[in-house]
Amino acid sequence: MPNTSRPARRPAGSLLPDFPWDALEPARRTARSHPGGMIDLSVGTPVDPVAPAIQLALAEAGSAPGYPQTKGTPELRAAIVGAMKRRFGVTGLDPETGVLPVIGTKEAIAWLPTLLGTGEGHDVVIPELAYPTYEVAARLAGAGVVRSDAPWDLDRVPSLVFINSPANPHGAVLGVEELRRVVGWAREHDVIVVSDECYLGLGWEEAVDGSTATTAPVSVLDPRVCDGDHRQLLAVHSLSKTSNLASYRAGFLAGDTGLIAELLSVRRHAGLMVPGPIQAAMTTALSTDDQEILQKELYRSRRRVLADALHAAGFTVDRSEAGLYLWVTEGAPCRETVDRFAAWGILVAPGEFYGPAGARHVRIGLTGTNEAVHLAAERLAAVARAADGN
Repeated sequence: MPNTSRPARRPAGSLLPDFPWDALEPARRTARSHPGGMIDLSVGTPVDPVAPAIQLALAEAGSAPGYPQTKGTPELRAAIVGAMKRRFGVTGLDPETGVLPVIGTKEAIAWLPTLLGTGEGHDVVIPELAYPTYEVAARLAGAGVVRSDAPWDLDRVPSLVFINSPANPHGAVLGVEELRRVVGWAREHDVIVVSDECYLGLGWEEAVDGSTATTAPVSVLDPRVCDGDHRQLLAVHSLSKTSNLASYRAGFLAGDTGLIAELLSVRRHAGLMVPGPIQAAMTTALSTDDQEILQKELYRSRRRVLADALHAAGFTVDRSEAGLYLWVTEGAPCRETVDRFAAWGILVAPGEFYGPAGARHVRIGLTGTNEAVHLAAERLAAVARAADGN
């Protein structure tokens, strides 16, 4: 008789860690019980409205009945190339072969190792402190996960390295020379570099203590970094943060034409296409910088208010050179700090969500309304006054 036995099915979820924000429920309940209500600064969800011109572009494209192009409309691809050059000084991108729209960058990151064939038997390097989806991406592909900020020191050469500058959660910035070292090493060892640049437009000219910032964020595709050669490099960009398009799921990849072609081929087969009206909205968002400039100024103001209030309340703000978060410590285990904030009606994220190196920090987002941020600052001021005995 034929052998009809087969291995037991392994649910994909068994490959993955627990979803970290589920563990925040006790702190969330505490914060919600505060008499003044909860201020949620634990996530990077935009709260400001989408610019009217972008909304209009979405509405005007809403009657299109056909399937969208996986590679993006010519107008969108041209807008991506133009924005990368205008905003970040990236040259040499071919709108036909060097860019690819994606359905939000979380989706793109989560499936990149799988779509690029970086699975079992391969290692994927993620930063010591990292956006959790990098680890998820490696696990979904069946690859090994290695945390390191210096992959050249590892005993085994990985197949793919995620870098993130400005970094989530701590806002550190990799300068030109640091990025050049990563690119040079990767090319020497035939390693793909995936640079998550979702916060690239949120570099701050001033440090959290008010002094002048020393390192400006740059793209891995900047000619000063890669000498105009995009081989083995993929930059990941999102419109969620600086254009408030998180609900639109709008992002794109740019870089190595061979890797873009490979990803396009698989995504076409899998039906991973950005909806047509969203492509129209993206084109408008990428064709002008006014709404991004305005949004950055809103975040700059909120950053200053929160940083000053945290310092006055006795907390230390580390790094936080750029991006959308403040990396905060009082020297205690991060869960204790989360609970302290929750008692004041403020929900923040424990640093351990992002790796063991975050065990004594919390991440505080700038994504509250002006009213919420000022209310959080008032609660922190009350903490400071109580500590002073006033």
